[in-house]
Amino acid sequence: MKIEEIKSGMSNINLKAKVVDVGEIRSVQTRFGKRSVADVTLEDDSGRIILTLWEEKINSVSVGDTVHISGAFASQFRDKIQLNIPRTGKMDVE
Repeated sequence: MKIEEIKSGMSNINLKAKVVDVGEIRSVQTRFGKRSVADVTLEDDSGRIILTLWEEKINSVSVGDTVHISGAFASQFRDKIQLNIPRTGKMDVE
């Protein structure tokens, strides 16, 4: 799938894209307690999208890496579509 094809509410998204930015790690309060989260900008030849990474997954990517994502879902946050990887999803880094 290409980034430009992703719409809010879609699930089971499979994508290959390049990491072009890794945002600052921030701490947020969730119903599970405080957790670390960071936004990673992904790019392919059709556009860019934000991937939200939590906890240990944050440090698994660097700018320039290519990631293969499977089983992701798209949501909308502050008028922007973003990708999320659930526990059942997978992310492989090249």
